[in-house]
Amino acid sequence: MPLLLFDLDNTLLPRDAAYRAWAQDFLSEHDLPPGDLDWFVTLDGGGYVPRSTVLSAVRRRYGLDVSADFLSAHYRRGINSHIHCPPRHIEALRAARTAGWTLGIVSNGGTGPQLEKIRRTGLGPLVDGWVISEEADCVKPDPLIFEMAAQRCGVAPTGDWADHTWMIGDHAPADIAGAELAGLRSVWLHHGRPWAESGYRPTLKAAGLPEAVGQVLAARSAPAPRPGVHSGGPLRKAAGGRARATALVGARSGARPAAVALNGPSAPVPANAGTPGELVPAGGLGVRNRSGGFAVITEVHPETGAGPGTRTGSGPGPTAVAAAQ
Repeated sequence: MPLLLFDLDNTLLPRDAAYRAWAQDFLSEHDLPPGDLDWFVTLDGGGYVPRSTVLSAVRRRYGLDVSADFLSAHYRRGINSHIHCPPRHIEALRAARTAGWTLGIVSNGGTGPQLEKIRRTGLGPLVDGWVISEEADCVKPDPLIFEMAAQRCGVAPTGDWADHTWMIGDHAPADIAGAELAGLRSVWLHHGRPWAESGYRPTLKAAGLPEAVGQVLAARSAPAPRPGVHSGGPLRKAAGGRARATALVGARSGARPAAVALNGPSAPVPANAGTPGELVPAGGLGVRNRSGGFAVITEVHPETGAGPGTRTGSGPGPTAVAAAQ
């Protein structure tokens, strides 16, 4: 069965629009100049500037007498209150499912925030599985995270699996480079931007998700992945049984929540098992995908959403993991 993988932020979900809405709310609540919205958007850098940097700059600019934890909690609640999955995106996912595709999500970021988005937007029942870089300890563009996604969706990452797999995403260094390294075909969501990378290219380009899915469904004779880039092997395991990333390229930034709460808006997302789209209860502190893969989630701080060992980052680094938000 062919496999179609999706990035989460600014691919399935309009993350930047949610950030902009939060910034508007913040300016209004604090009686600040509405014209400063462009300053907020520029500072955010499409989510790739560390969240701690964004919020520290906000505190200094306006002389706010509030704690970093208060601002962080306000930010997370606000952006997730505005996040949604557009109806046309849901229709595209259903069309791919009807056409016989297995569907999965591959996201760089913090486990808690990303699972909260999947839960809030109703994406859980629409896909077969997902992998998030923090819980996987592996980040795009490492080919391993795509192999993990395949396995969690019930597709064995062996043999010619990559020849039947596509990746759709908006971030070239993570989504498109990662797909190329794993030997997958890809569609880049350009959002009106020109392609700027010289070392690799997407198989196809699209203005938005519905167009991208339509192109994949119509690409019966799409060009095969370039020779020499196929990952060419089954799922690899690092010492101790956890997959480890060797580099982080442009993961969206923020505090690193290590977990989600059992109840409320951060509750674990019910996972899919057996029949595609069929919900089953999540067992314990974790998320079980169709393949039976288990994403471990540890205890979360109830106020800030942050767990121990919080890390941030926005650029290359051997061990950094940044929470997408």
